[in-house]
Amino acid sequence: MISRHITRGLLALGAGWVLQSSALAGGLERGGYNIDLLFDPSRFAAESTATFVMPQRKAKNVTDTNPLNGNLNTIPGYSTSADDSESYFSPRVGVKAAIGDAADCMFDYSQPYGAHTNPGAHWAGASDNVETKVNSDNYAVTCSYKFDMGPGQFRVIGGVNYLKMDGFKERLLVPPEAIGFAATGIGRLELEGDGWGWRAGVAYEIPEYALRASLMYYSEVKLNEVTGTVDLTQVPAFVHPLGGLIIPVEGSTSMPEAIELKLQSGIAPDWLAFGSVKWTDWSQLQRIPFYNSGVEITSLDLGYRDGWTVTGGIGHKFNDQWSGAVSVTWDRGTSQEYGTQTDTWLFGAGVSYSPNQNVEIRLGGVIGILTGGDSGPTTIGGVDVGDEATYEFDDDLVAALSTSLKVKF
Repeated sequence: MISRHITRGLLALGAGWVLQSSALAGGLERGGYNIDLLFDPSRFAAESTATFVMPQRKAKNVTDTNPLNGNLNTIPGYSTSADDSESYFSPRVGVKAAIGDAADCMFDYSQPYGAHTNPGAHWAGASDNVETKVNSDNYAVTCSYKFDMGPGQFRVIGGVNYLKMDGFKERLLVPPEAIGFAATGIGRLELEGDGWGWRAGVAYEIPEYALRASLMYYSEVKLNEVTGTVDLTQVPAFVHPLGGLIIPVEGSTSMPEAIELKLQSGIAPDWLAFGSVKWTDWSQLQRIPFYNSGVEITSLDLGYRDGWTVTGGIGHKFNDQWSGAVSVTWDRGTSQEYGTQTDTWLFGAGVSYSPNQNVEIRLGGVIGILTGGDSGPTTIGGVDVGDEATYEFDDDLVAALSTSLKVKF
């Protein structure tokens, strides 16, 4: 029999690495949703986690394929390569409390979704993208009720979350060098929206064997009133019919539903195996139009396919203070013919240090490969997209550092 005391630290470490890997998943995912703190056996627990991600995606052999707004390949100063990615933080803060002997509730704040590409205004693909940034703030309450079943305990889990999102996209509508105008020629779309979602699931635990299996469903979050502006004040009116204007726009979309299965179990004294499989309905994010008085002004073109993320790992408890774990993750790229989100392979390692039974500190890192590919024109819902530029990208590196502090009693 594997001691519950020996494996408790391993359970927490395994959960931590599944969380860290999700900060590198496809679509707009950064940290996703995570309820692992709900399973902490302490009466009260508070946890803060921060992951810093450093993708190194680079575009090359860039060709401006729409010469109608100025062929950037023929204008001096526009490069045929660019750094397409920006580093980012993925934070999470949670508090869990037991209510009696059978119920637990958790409140957490996270930034589950986001994106930031910044190739700049002087590459040959600037007509497609100068800078795009998406931010999110999520507030969730999740509770569970457990009861004895066989040799372990069965949990029923449910909760709600409130998601707020905002962001912008800039692209070059007319190169200022082509018209001799002092303005930048850049148009900017700014948006914000919010909505409510819910989650439900079940879990089964046998503490004596450090075994836990959980299955969670996270609903879509409908952003029914996405509002913002299209700022064309840097675009001359004599080269664009809406130049010089700031135009209010509105639209709607939803952040995707997801299903996640997590498993972890002691496999020998002081050894733990853990893993997860997650499906996310990113394919619902295709082409998102935005309107003014019923007339389409612009759109966000994503063209995603469903995302799959699979993680597996092994943990070992060295003594009462120190544990370690290694993991490998495969994430299926969500881009199809347009975009840079190809398959990703991640390799993680880290340690957990508990100076006493009330404090736990985790440190770790991830190194990964962003597989290569190319981006070009495609059709989404009968509309041509991605026809501003074509480019290629090789296998690129991504790295991440993570730290976590948990206090429990």
